[in-house]
Amino acid sequence: MFLIQILLVVFFLFALSKVIGRFRVGDLGLAGVVGWVLFWVAAMVVALLPNSTARLAEFVGIGRGADLVVYVALAGIFFIIFKLIVKIEILNREITKLTRKISLQDRNKP
Repeated sequence: MFLIQILLVVFFLFALSKVIGRFRVGDLGLAGVVGWVLFWVAAMVVALLPNSTARLAEFVGIGRGADLVVYVALAGIFFIIFKLIVKIEILNREITKLTRKISLQDRNKP
Protein backbone atom coordinates (compact mmCIF):
# COMPACT_ATOMS: atom_id res chain seq x y z
CA MET A 1 0.00 0.00 0.00
CA PHE A 2 1.36 3.43 -0.97
CA LEU A 3 1.55 6.43 1.36
CA ILE A 4 -1.01 8.34 -0.73
CA GLN A 5 -3.51 5.50 -0.32
CA ILE A 6 -3.08 5.57 3.46
CA LEU A 7 -3.46 9.35 3.57
CA LEU A 8 -6.56 9.25 1.38
CA VAL A 9 -8.18 6.50 3.46
CA VAL A 10 -7.48 8.47 6.65
CA PHE A 11 -9.01 11.58 5.06
CA PHE A 12 -12.05 9.64 3.83
CA LEU A 13 -12.60 8.16 7.29
CA PHE A 14 -12.36 11.67 8.74
CA ALA A 15 -14.92 12.89 6.19
CA LEU A 16 -17.21 9.97 7.07
CA SER A 17 -16.98 10.87 10.76
CA LYS A 18 -17.94 14.47 9.92
CA VAL A 19 -20.95 13.27 7.92
CA ILE A 20 -22.12 11.05 10.77
CA GLY A 21 -21.54 13.88 13.24
CA ARG A 22 -23.66 16.26 11.16
CA PHE A 23 -26.38 13.63 10.98
CA ARG A 24 -26.36 13.14 14.77
CA VAL A 25 -26.83 16.86 15.49
CA GLY A 26 -29.58 17.11 12.89
CA ASP A 27 -27.77 19.21 10.27
CA LEU A 28 -28.04 16.44 7.67
CA GLY A 29 -31.06 14.34 6.75
CA LEU A 30 -31.14 10.61 6.11
CA ALA A 31 -30.98 10.99 2.31
CA GLY A 32 -27.99 13.30 2.65
CA VAL A 33 -26.12 11.00 4.98
CA VAL A 34 -26.73 7.99 2.74
CA GLY A 35 -25.54 9.91 -0.32
CA TRP A 36 -22.38 11.17 1.37
CA VAL A 37 -21.56 7.81 2.94
CA LEU A 38 -21.89 6.15 -0.47
CA PHE A 39 -19.68 8.84 -2.01
CA TRP A 40 -16.91 8.52 0.58
CA VAL A 41 -17.00 4.71 0.52
CA ALA A 42 -16.76 4.78 -3.29
CA ALA A 43 -13.83 7.18 -3.02
CA MET A 44 -12.16 4.80 -0.58
CA VAL A 45 -12.66 1.86 -2.99
CA VAL A 46 -11.11 3.89 -5.81
CA ALA A 47 -8.16 4.86 -3.60
CA LEU A 48 -7.55 1.28 -2.49
CA LEU A 49 -8.28 -0.36 -5.86
CA PRO A 50 -7.21 2.16 -8.52
CA ASN A 51 -7.62 -0.36 -11.36
CA SER A 52 -11.34 -0.56 -10.60
CA THR A 53 -11.89 2.75 -12.40
CA ALA A 54 -10.06 1.47 -15.48
CA ARG A 55 -12.26 -1.62 -15.61
CA LEU A 56 -15.41 0.42 -15.12
CA ALA A 57 -14.28 2.96 -17.75
CA GLU A 58 -13.66 0.17 -20.23
CA PHE A 59 -17.12 -1.25 -19.48
CA VAL A 60 -18.87 2.06 -20.23
CA GLY A 61 -16.71 2.83 -23.26
CA ILE A 62 -14.33 5.48 -21.89
CA GLY A 63 -10.61 5.20 -22.60
CA ARG A 64 -9.08 5.66 -19.14
CA GLY A 65 -10.19 5.35 -15.54
CA ALA A 66 -9.00 8.87 -14.76
CA ASP A 67 -11.23 10.24 -17.53
CA LEU A 68 -14.21 8.42 -16.04
CA VAL A 69 -13.50 9.95 -12.62
CA VAL A 70 -13.27 13.44 -14.15
CA TYR A 71 -16.54 13.01 -16.11
CA VAL A 72 -18.43 11.71 -13.10
CA ALA A 73 -16.98 14.43 -10.85
CA LEU A 74 -17.95 17.20 -13.30
CA ALA A 75 -21.45 15.83 -13.70
CA GLY A 76 -21.82 15.63 -9.91
CA ILE A 77 -20.48 19.15 -9.38
CA PHE A 78 -22.83 20.61 -12.00
CA PHE A 79 -25.77 18.78 -10.45
CA ILE A 80 -24.90 20.11 -6.99
CA ILE A 81 -24.52 23.65 -8.39
CA PHE A 82 -27.94 23.33 -10.03
CA LYS A 83 -29.52 22.20 -6.76
CA LEU A 84 -27.86 25.06 -4.86
CA ILE A 85 -29.03 27.66 -7.37
CA VAL A 86 -32.61 26.38 -7.14
CA LYS A 87 -32.43 26.46 -3.34
CA ILE A 88 -31.04 30.01 -3.38
CA GLU A 89 -33.86 31.15 -5.68
CA ILE A 90 -36.45 29.61 -3.35
CA LEU A 91 -34.83 31.30 -0.34
CA ASN A 92 -34.76 34.65 -2.16
CA ARG A 93 -38.49 34.38 -2.90
CA GLU A 94 -39.25 33.48 0.71
CA ILE A 95 -37.16 36.38 2.02
CA THR A 96 -38.97 38.76 -0.33
CA LYS A 97 -42.37 37.48 0.86
CA LEU A 98 -41.36 37.82 4.51
CA THR A 99 -39.95 41.31 3.97
CA ARG A 100 -43.18 42.44 2.29
CA LYS A 101 -45.29 40.90 5.05
CA ILE A 102 -43.24 42.54 7.80
CA SER A 103 -43.27 45.94 6.08
CA LEU A 104 -47.06 45.77 5.67
CA GLN A 105 -47.46 44.85 9.34
CA ASP A 106 -45.21 47.74 10.39
CA ARG A 107 -47.19 50.13 8.18
CA ASN A 108 -50.47 49.18 9.86
CA LYS A 109 -49.14 49.73 13.40
CA PRO A 110 -50.29 52.92 15.13
